[in-house]
Amino acid sequence: MMDNFTPGPFTDELNAAGVPQELHGWLSRYGVGSLVAKMGIKFLELGPERTVATMPVEGNTQVAGILHGGAHVVLAETLGSFAAALHAGAGRHVVGIEVGATHHRSIASGLVTGTCTAIHLGGTLATHEIVMTDEHGRRLSTARITNMIRENRAR
Repeated sequence: MMDNFTPGPFTDELNAAGVPQELHGWLSRYGVGSLVAKMGIKFLELGPERTVATMPVEGNTQVAGILHGGAHVVLAETLGSFAAALHAGAGRHVVGIEVGATHHRSIASGLVTGTCTAIHLGGTLATHEIVMTDEHGRRLSTARITNMIRENRAR
């Protein structure tokens, strides 16, 4: 088990993603995941009620030169899953069971901000709404994710 003071194998990845030092122990075994790193997602806030991150448009576009719809969903699922896992706490993990998104407008450059807000934080399910906006605060997409909360199995 890692403590919050000993650098782990993912320390650089966690720092690059903006994960606060107090959460490094929680993520020290897995990091933030290679897709999060590839997409350039950077966390600004991490909590079960509200999680916020940014993602660049550059490198995440589709053939028409706009942000790929799947990139919106990757950002949404990342935020909702991290928020649900923080709600679940030690000894439990989460698995996504439903995610959906509506795309309202396109974006061809700049930075997207995803703001994840809890809708329901229960003992077995956590549901979050994630709103993606551009640098002018215009809504780009709205997503919702539900995660099932499971007890870790003894090994």
